[in-house]
Amino acid sequence: MIKKYYDKDCNLKLLNGKTIAIIGFGSQGHAHAQNLADSGANVVVGLRPDSDSVKEAKKAGLKVLGIEEAAKAGDFVMMLVPDERAAQIYREQIAPHMKKGNVLMFAHGFNVHFSQVQPAKDIDVIMVAPKGPGHTVRTQYQEGKGVPSLIAVHQDASGKAKDYALAYACGIGAGRAGILETSFKEETETDLFGEQAVLCGGVTELMKAGFDTLVEAGYEPEMAYFECIHEMKLIIDLVNSGGFEMMLYSISNTAEYGNYRSGKRIITEDTRKEMKRVLSEIQDGTFASEFIQEFNAGGQARFLATRRKESEHLLNKVGQELRKMMSWLKK
Repeated sequence: MIKKYYDKDCNLKLLNGKTIAIIGFGSQGHAHAQNLADSGANVVVGLRPDSDSVKEAKKAGLKVLGIEEAAKAGDFVMMLVPDERAAQIYREQIAPHMKKGNVLMFAHGFNVHFSQVQPAKDIDVIMVAPKGPGHTVRTQYQEGKGVPSLIAVHQDASGKAKDYALAYACGIGAGRAGILETSFKEETETDLFGEQAVLCGGVTELMKAGFDTLVEAGYEPEMAYFECIHEMKLIIDLVNSGGFEMMLYSISNTAEYGNYRSGKRIITEDTRKEMKRVLSEIQDGTFASEFIQEFNAGGQARFLATRRKESEHLLNKVGQELRKMMSWLKK
C-alpha cells in the first residue's frame, strides 16, 4: 500500500534560510512559486529575459532572474519546463551552477528516469508532483485546501532528501490533502501509460471512432458530437466525484444495462494486449527515444503534421459551432 503523509508529517521549517528557484512560470510554475512564497519561503523565478511570463511573475510580486542567475541563487532548483527542453536547459544553464548540498527538483520523472538529466552525485534529486493542474494547485491553496501530490527520491546525498520533498510539498499546500510516496520510475511510466492508453490517446480515439461510426451510418454530425463527445464530461464528472459506483447509480437503467452488455465488446482482449505493448514500449525506452528524437533532432515534422491532420477532422468544426450555443462554457 502506498504511503501517505500530511502536514503533521512535514517540517516546513526546513525551507527556512533557503532560496527556492522555480525554473519556468507556466501552469505548475506560477502555482508553486506563489504558494511557496505565501508559505513564507524565499522564492525566485528563473526565466529567459524575453519570456512573456516575466511580466506575470513580477505582477505576482515575485523576484525574477535569468535562468542561470536563478540556478546560482537557488538552494532548491525546481525544473518546471517542458520535458523536451529540460535536458538542454539543465546541461547548459543549471548544472554549471549546482553546488554540493543543493536540491534538484522535478514535477515529472521523465528526464531523470530516461537519463536525459544526469545530476552530480553530491546533490539531492527529488520529485514533487501535484496531481492536478496548476490553477487548481493555486486556487485550492488560497481556499486553505490542497491538491494531493506525489513525492519521490532519486538521489539522497544529504540524508534529508525525503524530508526536503515533504517540506516543499507542504509549502505548496499538498499536506492539507495528502502526499503519496512513489518512485521516479513508477511516476514516469504510469503517467506516460495513462496519457497514451487511456486519458488522451485512448479516450480521444474512442470518441472519434464513435463519432465516425454514427456519421458514416448517416446520422447528423451534430447528433454524433452530442452523444459521443459532449456527454463524455457528464460521465467523467460523475466518476471523478464518486467513482464508478456514483456513475452507475446516476445513469438510467438502459444506460447501465448497455454498459454491461457492450463495454467489453469495445475494449476487447486485443485492446488489452495492445495496452500491454504500449506499456512495454514505455518501459524499454522506445517511446522516450522517439519523443526525444522528434523534438530535439527531427524538427517536430511528424508531430506538427499529425497535429495539423487531426485539427482537420469534422468533429472539430462541428464542436466549434455547437459550443457557441453553450453559454456556461468558459471561452
